[in-house]
Amino acid sequence: MPGKILFDRRTAVITGLATLAFGGSPAAAAPFASRRISVTVRGNGPDVLLIPGLASGPGIWGGTIAAIPGYRYHLVQVRGFAGLAPDANKSGPLLTPLVNDLASYITQARLIRPAVVGHSMGGTLAMLLAMRPSPALSRVMVVDMLPDGAGMVGGTSSGMGYLAQQLGDYFTGTKAGRQLFSQMLQNQPGAKGSDPDVIANALRELAQTDLGPRLKTLRAPLQVVYAIGGDAQQRQSQTQRYRTAYAPAKAPLLTPIGPSGHVVMADQPAKFATILQGFLKR
Repeated sequence: MPGKILFDRRTAVITGLATLAFGGSPAAAAPFASRRISVTVRGNGPDVLLIPGLASGPGIWGGTIAAIPGYRYHLVQVRGFAGLAPDANKSGPLLTPLVNDLASYITQARLIRPAVVGHSMGGTLAMLLAMRPSPALSRVMVVDMLPDGAGMVGGTSSGMGYLAQQLGDYFTGTKAGRQLFSQMLQNQPGAKGSDPDVIANALRELAQTDLGPRLKTLRAPLQVVYAIGGDAQQRQSQTQRYRTAYAPAKAPLLTPIGPSGHVVMADQPAKFATILQGFLKR
């Protein structure tokens, strides 16, 4: 019996060495490749996926990451935004292919129930991701975005869908429109170098996307952080607007932050960092 044990151990060692020598060791995950998004990883700890908004890049989260260490942040950038070549996002459907690639990234990177935070259009993508049967998410934060994309500018999906179509055609189809569009991007933090065609397509889709009826299908706890101004009447109106919009969701946590504009992480960095830290610790 002792001889047999020695033989088994020797066989196991030899087999292990042979496996290593001939490339049979467990393979590392292949680098993620996508024609829709790029992802940069920063830090160490529990996984957090950060999705910026329309025309924005990962730099919008810079202050937030610095204020909340101890997490492994996966910084998403949509191709065509903030200086990244559009590739497959240049034409055709946008939201669904982006969500598909986000799901593929989570699976391929072997993230276990990551938290997902999305600002503006990124919030729409975060909710769409949480409505899929897989991969599993631990929680979702939507930053200053309504489930009805048209509602962000005070309209309805039908009416704003038509307006977005007209604006998209103007921005991408005329010289004056492209010049105006470039000037607008210069004034938006982190949007320089964004592709007009990609943004126009995104505007068209967002204006015709209403996730309100589907909020009950969210498969992760939801927190919504929304911007409010300094005026009391405006704050009350905005609060009621978000409560009504997210009423179909199961026990959403609605958190106002202000006074602030749309980019709350830039306007109120300390307040936003405190809210996000509480969200991640829960």
